[in-house]
Amino acid sequence: MIKMESLKCLSKLCCGPRLLHCLCLIAAAFNIICSGLFIGWPTSSLPKILNKNSTIPTTDDEGSWIATMLLVGGVCGSLTAAIILDRLGRKLIILFTSIPFFISWIIIAFANSASLIMVARFIAGISDGLVFCSVPVYLAEIAEPKLRGFIGSSITVACLFGMLLVNIIATHLSIKMTALVCSVFPLLLLVTFIWMPESPYYLIMKGKFAQARHSLTFFRRQEEVDDELKRLTTAVGEQNRNTGRYLDLFTVKSNRKAVYIVMGTRFGQQFSGAIAIMLYVQMIFKEIGDDISPITASIVYLGVQLLISFICTMFIDRIGRRPLLIASLIGTIITLFIEGCYFYIKDKTNIDVRSFSLIPVITLILFEIMFSLGLHTIPLLLTGEMFPTNVKAFAVSFLDIYFCIISTIAIKLFQLTKDYFGLYIPFFVSCVCDILTLIFVMTFVPETKGKTLEEVQEELKGNGKQNCKRSVV
Repeated sequence: MIKMESLKCLSKLCCGPRLLHCLCLIAAAFNIICSGLFIGWPTSSLPKILNKNSTIPTTDDEGSWIATMLLVGGVCGSLTAAIILDRLGRKLIILFTSIPFFISWIIIAFANSASLIMVARFIAGISDGLVFCSVPVYLAEIAEPKLRGFIGSSITVACLFGMLLVNIIATHLSIKMTALVCSVFPLLLLVTFIWMPESPYYLIMKGKFAQARHSLTFFRRQEEVDDELKRLTTAVGEQNRNTGRYLDLFTVKSNRKAVYIVMGTRFGQQFSGAIAIMLYVQMIFKEIGDDISPITASIVYLGVQLLISFICTMFIDRIGRRPLLIASLIGTIITLFIEGCYFYIKDKTNIDVRSFSLIPVITLILFEIMFSLGLHTIPLLLTGEMFPTNVKAFAVSFLDIYFCIISTIAIKLFQLTKDYFGLYIPFFVSCVCDILTLIFVMTFVPETKGKTLEEVQEELKGNGKQNCKRSVV
């Protein structure tokens, strides 16, 4: 008996809440890495498919559809998530997404036509939509307030890791072998995440209080969770007093405020110039020499972004969301303005800028650092923090569809302004968008550092500021 008690104590010491949250994050991260693999795949593999010597005959139009089909499937997946997220649960949906991901890679590995690759990308897009609706919610609901920023912002890091990894793999392997290697990650998700408990919030919603207590005991690594269970039960009961509807996102004041906050920050994220620089990173790197290959430029870009985003996750629960967002926006505004001025002088004046060819490269690196400091990670984190349980499924679904739409608009706006006016215009437009986003963040976005999800709701309702302040101290 004494030996058993000693083993329990040793288990608690070796696997405290912080370590356990990290292990759970790693298990869920395989899901996000799968999404990152599919998002980054066209950068390295699409040029091979479009090559005239490719074994898969593909036109430029078909190539564009291959690239965008993930987005089309993502919209379908997000709509599906609104229906099933509160019915099937967070854990089951996260596990399910591994199946379409795996099937998609197998189809790509053995595809002999562009149409089959489109089908595979569409199937993967459905999983992608489900992933970005379920994983942020799950991680936000299992994390302690003091760790929620680290856990939630790590989603972006995992996605970037997947994008970087697939580019590295594709430089050394064929399309078939790349797909087969990538198909391992959905299997890793299955064998690791299946051991994780369901979110205690979801279990309370379904009246499974014994399982909810077990879930809390597992994630907190302590037996005394009755007070927290009581608090969560009261909060979930109040939030679910009225059955949530899509319309409640806009008719309930606190929900509407949360929607606008996330929409505003995501708007700034997508129109910040990150897409413009990603599309033209290869051209900008050529400013310092033609010996840098396009794929190397992409790997360097993603590598720097991954490193800074990871560093950001280490400090987000200490510094807070608002300071990092504000600093990130100020940095991107300055770098975008410098970049725009450089290309304006280069394209529209007779001034010789060859002596200043390092400026766009240095500015690019600084932009990556400032963008990754907060603007890249925090908007998605806020999505999992801002909504009550009765409308959370609708909220993440709506916001994921909104994200797909504004991403498409941002890409198209960049292309149109570049083609009709010159490369400097997109940078100036992005600079203006970031200025507007900075004003928005400083005016409307609250600080959620150290607050429970219930305290965040009280602050959105305008009657929990004192409690929220105490929770941060």
